[in-house]
Amino acid sequence: MFLALAATLVALASPLQGSVVEDSFASAAGRLSFDVYLPPGYVGPSTRYPVVYYLHGLPAGPRAFTSFTYVPQALEAAGRRAIVVAPQGAKDSDRDPEYLDWQEGRKWETSIGVQLPRVVDARYRTIARRSARVLVGVSAGGYGAMILGLHQLGTFGAVESWSGYFRPTDPTGTRTIAREPSATVESLVGALPHALARDPTFIGFYVGASDRRFRADNVNLARALSRAHVPFAFRIYPGGHTQTLWSTQAPTWLGLALDRLAPAR
Repeated sequence: MFLALAATLVALASPLQGSVVEDSFASAAGRLSFDVYLPPGYVGPSTRYPVVYYLHGLPAGPRAFTSFTYVPQALEAAGRRAIVVAPQGAKDSDRDPEYLDWQEGRKWETSIGVQLPRVVDARYRTIARRSARVLVGVSAGGYGAMILGLHQLGTFGAVESWSGYFRPTDPTGTRTIAREPSATVESLVGALPHALARDPTFIGFYVGASDRRFRADNVNLARALSRAHVPFAFRIYPGGHTQTLWSTQAPTWLGLALDRLAPAR
């Protein structure tokens, strides 16, 4: 069976045409929970689907990943068919891990960027190749999506940051945490032309014009990518660091990525 036997239906606050199930697995960050949106018509036919992996913002509690339903709502509004996977990105004792590997039992990047896609492909009717996987995230999740995606170019065919930043930060989002250089996106830019020649990847990042914390990070990354002749999509939208911006633009942003990937078949 593609669905894990332990998966159970979740009651939704907002109506969806598809359904959401809960799942989990033993990961390098401990027991990792994740929600999975299954598009209308998933039960029954043999159709396989591309997968959108969605990373929530931080700091957060262990159930923050469940507030992802605006993403499948955006897909349904746009007439798109895809599975959406929203993994747990924090625990009560680890509320701001920045989606990075820290130590044994706190390896968030390995859990989400390496292990989770394998689990999802084994349990659900996915198109199990990089050309059908999108990794997106909002705010700190945008940093997570970009750093995991660029570290794992062989796994994801598209990565997007929604109002994110590009260096590991403290919970305020203003102070950089000391980490190895590879935890900063701009440190990876020089190697991208060669890496993307091997694994072509759609890179997109978007930010609100009034986002005082993270607009500058986004502008600086766009300049760095331009200097390195790396293709990307970057847009500044009216608005700030708000759910209103993300919910309004999600159909457009998801469409930009999915247009470049394998469709349901």
